Amino acid sequence: MSAETPAETPAARGQFTYWRLRFRAWRGGRPFWAGLFILLGGFPIAYLPYANLQIGHLTLAMATTAGAGSLIIGVLLGVLGISLWYQKHIRTFAGVAAILLGLVSLPVSNFGGFFVGFLLALVGGGMAVAWVPGAEPGASPAATDRTDKGDAPEAVAANGASEPNDLSGTSPTNGANGRHSAG
Repeated sequence: MSAETPAETPAARGQFTYWRLRFRAWRGGRPFWAGLFILLGGFPIAYLPYANLQIGHLTLAMATTAGAGSLIIGVLLGVLGISLWYQKHIRTFAGVAAILLGLVSLPVSNFGGFFVGFLLALVGGGMAVAWVPGAEPGASPAATDRTDKGDAPEAVAANGASEPNDLSGTSPTNGANGRHSAG
């Protein structure tokens, strides 16, 4: 082995940077962290009712009568977390469903995976509901050629009172006051 062999070639570094930037772009266009929290929240909810804790020679079984319910809740949270990554338009449904499943896991699954899975599901569900897609890079509004820019004076109504630009027809000066007549 020679001392001149670098541990990392420039081509490998370029490939790593390329994939890292692609992952960053993919992650930025979807509720990635919400899906990750929901996915991680499903693990303790599904696993802990089937776990055995060893303390010296003493085995403590955490199995409950609702083990199947815990497994179903954990699997559903995992599916919701992964589906948030690939189906970003279901973010509101998945977020609300994750919050509800987290709340249901409290009585069903050892206090929601000893509150770890419960809290992760609630935080992830809240993040999913609150996430909104960003604006497209080329979607900025075009500048319009407006004549009211600058120091042009405002138009004055015929009776001398300044009237707001209200197109609904409910201004106090015309007497409509928001009431509509049926005739």
